[in-house]
Amino acid sequence: MLVSSACGLAGAAHPALAAPLSSSAAPSIAPGLLRQALAELDRHGAQIPNRDLIAIADFSQPSCLPRFHLLDVASGRVASHLVAHGRGSDPRHTGWLERFSNEPGSYATSAGAYRTDGFYTGAHGRSIRLSGLDPSNDNAEHRAIVVHGAWYVSEAMAASHGVLGRSEGCFALSTASLDSVMERMGPGRMIYAGRVAAPA
Repeated sequence: MLVSSACGLAGAAHPALAAPLSSSAAPSIAPGLLRQALAELDRHGAQIPNRDLIAIADFSQPSCLPRFHLLDVASGRVASHLVAHGRGSDPRHTGWLERFSNEPGSYATSAGAYRTDGFYTGAHGRSIRLSGLDPSNDNAEHRAIVVHGAWYVSEAMAASHGVLGRSEGCFALSTASLDSVMERMGPGRMIYAGRVAAPA
């Protein structure tokens, strides 16, 4: 399920687009989604104090693949992790995100740029609070959309069921990935959630 790949995007204006995107254990970021994320980073620059690393959640990929990408903006290096989407985004539990929603009570994933706002310990253990920076996700705080670990996100779950479990709209990571993501993300960085194509 985990594959090694690299994506060279030489000639682009942004350093991250010019650098080779590579990871030893995950697919590269789709160039179109990367461009969207970097444009959002520039657009929201005044609200993102730490711009050295961003996370890109590629919801055009199924949940069984590592699609939460941590990108070192200067070097282009990528580390990728499994992430669940909201049950309201995938009501048939196919593993594909069918729709985004920002509505309270939708239990869906919202598209757009988020700022990480700090750590706390809650019902799901250590978590990261998020602020939605776009009209498509500006209810994130009201909806309590955060980054947290979840038992239903793991390589074993993906291998045995073909899909991960679903969150209530949060970015739910595996407990194996959580500490690494927490250590690298921290407050004041951007997460961009989107997709480049609808599922087949």
